[in-house]
Amino acid sequence: MSQTKYDMTGIDIAWCPGCGNFAILKTLKQTLYSLEIPSQDLVMVSGIGQAAKTPQYMKCHYFNGLHGRALPVATGIKAANPQLKVVVESGDGCMYGEGGNHFLHAVRRNPDITCLVHNNMIYGLTKGQASPTSATGIQTPVQVQGNHPRPFNPVSVALSLGATFVARAFSGDIEKTSKIMSAALQHRGFALVDIFQPCVTFNKVNTYQWFKKNTYYLPDDHNTKDLSAAFKVAMETDRFGLGILYQGSEEETFEDATCGSKDDIAPWQRKRDMKKVENLVASYSL
Repeated sequence: MSQTKYDMTGIDIAWCPGCGNFAILKTLKQTLYSLEIPSQDLVMVSGIGQAAKTPQYMKCHYFNGLHGRALPVATGIKAANPQLKVVVESGDGCMYGEGGNHFLHAVRRNPDITCLVHNNMIYGLTKGQASPTSATGIQTPVQVQGNHPRPFNPVSVALSLGATFVARAFSGDIEKTSKIMSAALQHRGFALVDIFQPCVTFNKVNTYQWFKKNTYYLPDDHNTKDLSAAFKVAMETDRFGLGILYQGSEEETFEDATCGSKDDIAPWQRKRDMKKVENLVASYSL
């Protein structure tokens, strides 16, 4: 395999210098290469935002959808062709704000997809208003008197809805983040990796230094099969635990439950009567 199979050297990347997105992009490419996942078998799906540009900087299939709508598209792609490796990648605003309802039900449905969320605790694309994960009290150009709501806790929500893989990572640590990504990509079922990622332009509070000070890695003896222990870590607010919080037993996936046929033929393999398809399309024509 070529070391550059996912590379797009020479492409102008539209992120601010120092943005944590660069490290996540690099980490993901290295991880996919190490797992020997062929680029032709990979589909990246994203919504709108700075993080959502990530698939545009990789040599693979990708789909950029509407703001917050990445997960239902990814679920459909995986259902149509379960042999594909499907990865969803977007920011905290896109995934937990506009896409919050889709996030809830994707966890419930348990499609076999990996969900990587660039969590910079701010809306970076639209110049710095508070996002669902912004801290209470943080001042922005929009929340000039301070952000009022409590921040959304994605890992505790995912755990409460029965997600079988829930993890946190930090873009500033490529080696450990790669190990977490690798485990998520190999897990069968919905896998959430919430990645802390500094926004160097619009978030002057949650900086690289802040994340280093306010995070810690889970100890080696953390039991990833213990849901109660995972909840305890998820609910901590003084410092945030990094690593795999929970990895339960693999369960029946969405495509297992709903997309098989009596002959076990995947939807993309089934023969279609194209004449019927043409007639259906024609019936909607003016």
